[in-house]
Order: sequence, then C-alpha cells, then structure tokens
Amino acid sequence: MTDNHGEILLKVDNLTVEFDTPHGSVRAVDGVSWQVRAGETLAILGESGSGKSVSTQALTGILEMPPGRIVSGTAEYRGTDLIAMTTKERRKIVGDRITMVFQDSLSALNPVQSVGTQIAECYRVHRGMSKQDAMRRAAEMLDQVRIPAAAKRVRDYPHEFSGGMRQRVMLAMALALDPEVLIADEPTTALDVTVQAQILELIAELQAERQMGVVLITHDLGVVSDVADNVVVMYAGHVVERASTAAALDRPVHPYTEGLLGSMPSAELKGRELPTIPGTPPSLRAIPSGCAFRTRCPIAIDECATAVPPLLTVAPGRDAACIRRTTLQAKEAV
Repeated sequence: MTDNHGEILLKVDNLTVEFDTPHGSVRAVDGVSWQVRAGETLAILGESGSGKSVSTQALTGILEMPPGRIVSGTAEYRGTDLIAMTTKERRKIVGDRITMVFQDSLSALNPVQSVGTQIAECYRVHRGMSKQDAMRRAAEMLDQVRIPAAAKRVRDYPHEFSGGMRQRVMLAMALALDPEVLIADEPTTALDVTVQAQILELIAELQAERQMGVVLITHDLGVVSDVADNVVVMYAGHVVERASTAAALDRPVHPYTEGLLGSMPSAELKGRELPTIPGTPPSLRAIPSGCAFRTRCPIAIDECATAVPPLLTVAPGRDAACIRRTTLQAKEAV
C-alpha cells in the first residue's frame, strides 16, 4: 500500500478470530493484516459476512467473547498490542485515542439523554471537566460537525434529529477527544445518496484538519473510490487484495475485486441490467476447499480447490491471493 502519509498509527498483523456455534467453531477472520497511517483513509471492503467488521471489533475489545475468540495475531497502536492489554488498559486508548462510528446511530445513542449530555460525558469521564464546561465543549463539537443552531440543539434528544443529523452527532461524539484513529463501520449505509456524500465529505475535512487515520468499513465500492487512499478487499474471512485505491480501481488483480468493480453503476451501463457476481458468499460453516471464491470465479481451475492461495506481492505496495494471477510468470505482466 502507498506510504505517502505519516507514521503508522494502527497495525493489524495475522489476526484470526473464531466463533463457537452450536454446529462447532467457525473462523470469521483468518490471518488478516492491514495498517493505517496518520492522515490516511484505509477502506476495508467486502460483502456481508466477509469478516471486515469482526477484525475491528476484536482489536477494540467490543467483540463479545465468548462466543468470539481471538486465536492469533496482534493489533498494535503506536507499537503496543491492544489485544495483549487488559480491559482496563485498552479502555484508556479505545474511546480516547481510537474511536468508532457505527451504522445505526439511533440504537447507538441513548434515547433518554440529550445529545449534548452524551457528548459531554466523553469530556467528563476522560478529561475530568465540570458539567458546564463539558456541555460548552459539546455544543462546540456539534457546531464543528455542521449542525445548525448547535448551542440550542445540544439539549435535543436523538429522536428529534434526522438520520443524517444523528450520524453527525455520532461523529461529534467520536471526535470529541481528538482521536488519532477513527474507525467508521458502514457510517452512511442507511442514508440517502446526498446525505452520504455530505457525511463522507465532513469526515474527510475533519481528517485533513486533524491528520487522523481513518479506517472505513464498507461494502460500497463507490464510497471507496471517493474517499479512500488504500483498500483491503476481504472475502470469507481472508484478505484477497490489498492495494492503493487508484491501483485497485484501475487494474484489479483478484477476480473478486474485478467482479465488484464490474458491478458498479456507470454511465455506460445506463438503461441496462448491472452485471453481478454469480452465486452468494459461502457460509462460514461450509467454506469451499482451497480458494473460497472459486465457486463464483470465472477463471477458476481445478488447482484452485487444492489449497488456500497465499497473499503474494504482485507489484510494489500491491498484494493479491489468486493462483491464476500471482504466479511468477504473471507477476511481470500485472
């Protein structure tokens, strides 16, 4: 991946997460590695069930364990492994230096407290501020995320805001303590296209001001193309491609990335049915042998069933996991 940003803030290496189920253990994340630098937006892209959210939930400590279980791997914040920390140690970082924004703002916010009270709690718990000072800062944060009449609306409750405005409130809460890393898990999925663009633009503006690292979890390749510097593509718990966004969009290496790109709406396809990737992602309880994507892959051969393809470097800063595309002969051509 490109490294024209600042220092590495968060680095995940060989993370593997399993879940205990009535049918036995299933591996939701298998050997996942990625990193995000100051000022960089990393997009983790994949369909539902690909493991993209589980990896961040595991490193932040919000994954329910059991049934979840971290089998192996590290997640280093500025060189210190979050996974090896006690819950108390991790809480000093997660919620302060690393914060999260979720998809469903209505369930994430407390319905019986004003939004100002909820934002102010960040300052009171983490910074020891008085109630009055904390509420003043809460109003300032609402203003910073472009909520009109912020000083007045600080006393309003979540249900009194539209979906887009609630997402701005969540963003204000996540950014209140000036974090170094923001993890945004499908932050615009429930919003209409215009509001989506506004929220993503706002995140980009605030990131530029603060030089935050942003980890954007999404299934939407259109979102990735607009805001991400680098992309990690996941399928069935594995990373199948890792590259700069420009490289991945211009010339995808893995057939899955290629399929996602081909199914994006475009002017050329106006009035015609969009191409789709045939089939559906496999159940984690019944992942095909070898390459998990092979049952949906247009270039699969018999050898694809024999072993899980390793993630290999195909060009500087570019990795992919496909035996058809990452053989020694193919490397020169990619």
